Amino acid sequence: MPMPTTKTLREGSTRKRAAILAAARELFLTDGFDRSSVDAVAARAEVSKRTVYDYFGDKQTLLRAVVDDIGQSLVTTIRRTLDDTLTGLTEAAGLEDALVTFSMRIATDMLGSAEYATLQRLVRAESGHLPHRGYNSLADTPDEALAERFAAFAAAGLLDVPDPRLAADQFIALTFGVALDRLGSANAAEDARVRPLVVEGVRTFLRAYRTAQS
Repeated sequence: MPMPTTKTLREGSTRKRAAILAAARELFLTDGFDRSSVDAVAARAEVSKRTVYDYFGDKQTLLRAVVDDIGQSLVTTIRRTLDDTLTGLTEAAGLEDALVTFSMRIATDMLGSAEYATLQRLVRAESGHLPHRGYNSLADTPDEALAERFAAFAAAGLLDVPDPRLAADQFIALTFGVALDRLGSANAAEDARVRPLVVEGVRTFLRAYRTAQS
């Protein structure tokens, strides 16, 4: 019988890890963290209990890994949306439409997604088992990714942003932040009131940061 190659072992490990995360996610959502045993996770993932411990150490670390895995999926959506909507823009005339398109894509593809709803539900329900209250698996990644794009716009002469990260924070506050504060949600797929707030937020942002030449 041939010995498994390193590549086979690595792929098998990746599959097992994904299976454990998927099983834990489903059980934490349906039964709750406290009532979900490592034995149940292992059985659903079709791995041994020892394998779960080998990969994640304990149940709390597994919960954090589930939350982080969902967060990374959402970050991938954000970066893909940035690439689709805010890449290669060289004309100031298209900036407002591009920023609105980006915001509305985020409000539907991310904030309106089942992944985002799952993340919010897990963080709310299991906050006592996460490293700290309000644990955010997305961290600063979305803000930093948007800041990078604003810096590129500044280099192209489209925006005047001395502090791109501050500009990104303010953009998010003016668009999604206003929607969340006013409506309790920024899910444009379910609430038509989100778009007018996003559009006005983009225009307010551009009044502050658009260059004189543009």
